[in-house]
This record gives sequence, C-alpha cells and structure tokens, in this order.
Amino acid sequence: MTGLELLIWARGPGLVLAVSLCIFGVILRFIEILALGRKADLAPPRQSSAGSGWRTIATRSLPPPGMLRRAPLTYLGGYVFHIGMAIAVFFFVPHIELFRGLFGLRWPGLPNSLVDIAALAAIVALLALLIGRMVDPVKRLLTGAGDWLAWALTFAPLVTGYAAFHHLFGNYTLTLALHILSVELLLVLLPFTKLFHAFSLFLARWYNGDIAGRKGVAT
Repeated sequence: MTGLELLIWARGPGLVLAVSLCIFGVILRFIEILALGRKADLAPPRQSSAGSGWRTIATRSLPPPGMLRRAPLTYLGGYVFHIGMAIAVFFFVPHIELFRGLFGLRWPGLPNSLVDIAALAAIVALLALLIGRMVDPVKRLLTGAGDWLAWALTFAPLVTGYAAFHHLFGNYTLTLALHILSVELLLVLLPFTKLFHAFSLFLARWYNGDIAGRKGVAT
C-alpha cells in the first residue's frame, strides 16, 4: 500500500471506524459507571450541596497549597501539556474543518503560528514528564504498562502532526497518513485506557464534591 492509498483509507473508512468505536466505547464505559448505582443516602443533608460539585471541579483543577513548589514539573508540565494539546486539537483550522465535516460544528480558529507553539510546548512538556517519571524511583515504581501506553498514545499524534505541518520528513503524504492513523488509534483505545479520564474527570469531581457537600465536608 502506497502512502497515498494509506492516507485515503485513513481519511475515509479508517476515520469512520475509529470515531464509531470511540463513541461506542465511551457510551459503554458510562453505562458501566452508571450501572454501579449510588446507595441511598438516608441521613439528612448537613447543608445544601447544590454548588459543592461545581466548586470541587474548580478547586481540584488548581494545585493543592504548597504542591506547586514541591512538584513543579508535575503540575507545570501537566498544565502546559493539557493546554497546549487542547489548543492544537480544537483551534487548528484544519481540525475545526474536520469537526465540521463529522458533527456539523464549527468555531473560530487561532493563527497557525500560535497553534504551532502550543503543539511544540505540549510535546516538550510530555517529554519532560516522561523523563521525570523515569528518574523518580517512586513514580517509576508506581508506573504500569497502562501508563506507558497512555503516554505513547498521546505523544504519537502530537509529534506526527508537528512533523507533517513542518514537512520534517521527505514523504509528506505518508507522514500525514501516520498522523491520522495515530489519532485513530488513540480514539479506539481511549475509552479502554486511563485516557478515559478526558470524559470522566469532571463528572467524577462533581460527584465527589456533591457527596461531600451533603455530608458537610469542605472540598
């Protein structure tokens, strides 16, 4: 299969298959979570918990007091990676056009130069986080195969996309095909790896904050 044939397949049947499997996997995981149920809370609520969930989402998105100074690489690297990747994924004009073609949604993009800087920052942050995890004996001990897989699945689309945008390799068609295929692999495996937190993170934080609020516990 030539690079052009691979690109045509990746942009056609491969993309449809990957998006379909991702949506199916996300729905399945949410069904599994909701099927766990929630035990009836027979105790009267200690206070109104209406805003506790939303407050927890906000507070847990910031570093705990003192942790930014104690673990700057973990927190700064994490913020730079997540913000940089979000900009590269959702504000690169070709990506926006892809979302429009798939879901009919469109929004203003950012200049290519800004997206390029954000993508490079995300790549550097991911590499720094990887090195930090490898050299820290505690983090290395706690890291399992799922963590390495999640890192690789996230890194591959960023680096291949950056390479395709800058024509770093001779065969642009093949590089672009590999970028799209790496994104599709990420989509297929995302619901079944630790990367599912992209969908469950805020729901989990709201749930924990709501429970804590009913018990009168600050979060």
